[in-house]
Amino acid sequence: MTATEQRSAVAGPARRGRRAARPRGGGSWLLNAVAGLVLISGAIGLQTLHMTEGELSDPLTYTGAKGQDVDARRFTARVDSFSVAKAIESSSSTIGTDNLFLIVMVSAKSSLKPYHLSEAVLLTADGKRFDNTDRVDNSVLLSNTWVQPDIWVSGRYVFEVPASALPGASIVIGLPGEAISEAYLPEVEVDLGLDDEGARKLAASPEAVYSVKK
Repeated sequence: MTATEQRSAVAGPARRGRRAARPRGGGSWLLNAVAGLVLISGAIGLQTLHMTEGELSDPLTYTGAKGQDVDARRFTARVDSFSVAKAIESSSSTIGTDNLFLIVMVSAKSSLKPYHLSEAVLLTADGKRFDNTDRVDNSVLLSNTWVQPDIWVSGRYVFEVPASALPGASIVIGLPGEAISEAYLPEVEVDLGLDDEGARKLAASPEAVYSVKK
């Protein structure tokens, strides 16, 4: 089970517009426009200088719910289903847990070119983050599959979590940093739709063994 510290709030770039006053003369309007552009360029430059390295690498998050196609421009992802189990069976072994294995089935397609998606993160209601379990080989995860333009492919992500992580949980999927070079990498955050009652019911009836055999 792998958990990291509480997630800080991430906000995408905001766009703000201002209605310009109607100019009274052509020359005056031109001078005002040039001056405005200079001021805007200077403000953007100063803002960039004061941004931290972390802010420059903040993702642009697109949100949705289970069953929805969440379009993040570079790729689209959809959470199709999820289940829990007490053990995972692979072609070489069966591993158990004192917690729960949460298996999330996801479909995805790209828009421009083939990508590998990043390994997913499970985000809890109180901001804790769980990585994919390192006890299940990456070869059986969706992150090992090429996501093709306009062709849906499906795969799974597997987390090892306590039952207390389930209420209000969401899954976050993005692109590896080396996939595209830009300040705001896209990611999707999908709410699994588990309230307290739904999480209790799910945790109370896990599968004995979930197979990832190919």
